[in-house]
Amino acid sequence: MSAATLRFLGGAGNVTGSRFLLEAEGTRLLIDCGIYQERELLGRNWDPFPVPPDSIDAILLTHAHLDHSGYLPKLVRDGFRGRIYATPATIETAEILLKDAGHINEEDAKNKRRRHKREGRRGPHPVVPLYTVADAKRVMPYFTPVDYRRPVKVTRRIQAEFRDTGHILGAAAIRLTVQTKGARKHTDELSILFSGDLGRPARPLLHDPDPFTHANYAVVESTYGDRSHEQPDIPEQLARVINSTVERGGNVVIPSFAVGRAQELLFHIKQLTEQKRIPRLVTFVDSPMATSVTALFRRHRGILDPEFADQFRGRRSAFDFPGLTFVRNVEQSKAINQISGTAIIIAGSGMCTGGRIKHHLIANISRPESTILFVGYQARGTLGRRILRGDNPIRILGHERDVQAHIEVLNGLSAHGDREDMLHWLSTIDPPPRRTFVVHGENAASVTFAEAIAARGWDTTIPAFGDEVELT
Repeated sequence: MSAATLRFLGGAGNVTGSRFLLEAEGTRLLIDCGIYQERELLGRNWDPFPVPPDSIDAILLTHAHLDHSGYLPKLVRDGFRGRIYATPATIETAEILLKDAGHINEEDAKNKRRRHKREGRRGPHPVVPLYTVADAKRVMPYFTPVDYRRPVKVTRRIQAEFRDTGHILGAAAIRLTVQTKGARKHTDELSILFSGDLGRPARPLLHDPDPFTHANYAVVESTYGDRSHEQPDIPEQLARVINSTVERGGNVVIPSFAVGRAQELLFHIKQLTEQKRIPRLVTFVDSPMATSVTALFRRHRGILDPEFADQFRGRRSAFDFPGLTFVRNVEQSKAINQISGTAIIIAGSGMCTGGRIKHHLIANISRPESTILFVGYQARGTLGRRILRGDNPIRILGHERDVQAHIEVLNGLSAHGDREDMLHWLSTIDPPPRRTFVVHGENAASVTFAEAIAARGWDTTIPAFGDEVELT
């Protein structure tokens, strides 16, 4: 007898757009509500949601990254009126990210309309943003804060527990426990675990991932399921890239996610500067979003690594160092590229899909003396992936650019655990789940990771987009 059904409406067969619809005991829950960021899948962001948004009773959010939260404004605009459960840090971070995304949507639509008008192009449909800043603001009243390890009743028969995954500030894995009506009025329990994105142990800013010990079913990410991370000396590699760029007289341009990656970069740059392993350099965080998120670390010291949290004393910040400038307005951003000498420029978005990083790429990607340093995952179809795979020339904001800058990769800063990290996190579940669904990964990564889990005797499945399964 089926106790629940689970539909894979995103993050299945690809690495963004995570959306999982659970129906149980007359309740419809959505776990994560992300947008697609792969170029060939962007059209799915515009498709009508497979079920009426007003029929969804609640949403549970693992973390604030847009591939897990970025569809919320559209869903609310289209009729969702339930609660959105998330940790306090995720709620504050999501507010920043969603408003920023709305602004970027508006600007991109406006720029595209201008470009089409200039080129004399007319499409069958008007160019409009997916959602606006106003749409993003309408999401916030629906949030309900949930603390780690403190179970919360979502409905009378469904309970949720959030545990820290160490991925970004406030990130969580979520276990849902459903009380089901069995035969002769007997009550059974069904538990489904959603990993969200799993972080790495022994990182300097956040706690190690906090595992669960029981689940009937598990839905687990596989972003890096086909590889083991190198264990590089991150400060040494970062110092090498910066110092070699200083010698050439160029800029170090770093596309970075505003949440987590930008802050860890600042931590390492500060350490290197204080240790005099790199010269004092003007360092710009050219992202209002990253600036705002950095301030959240002080407010949420209780969920930080204790040693790192101790560096916030009084008005002192764990990130400040001489030469650091947080850039908020467009005029300051434009002025960066007029500065002579070497500067470190950290800007979003992390996959170069939008934001101010595109303008800094335009100013530096054809300069042999500059370096473009990638510090995070670049999904298939994104501008960042095309640069990394060596496309030349590269199209940025409608124009072809020759790639002459040095292209570097610093994999050690990934906020995602590798195959061994994820297998270790799963190994605490005893007995094994009845079935484990491998999601949120490109095909090769998901297949390899599913095989690694199956080799331990676990029943594994790689669901396709739109698949629906019965949970018994």
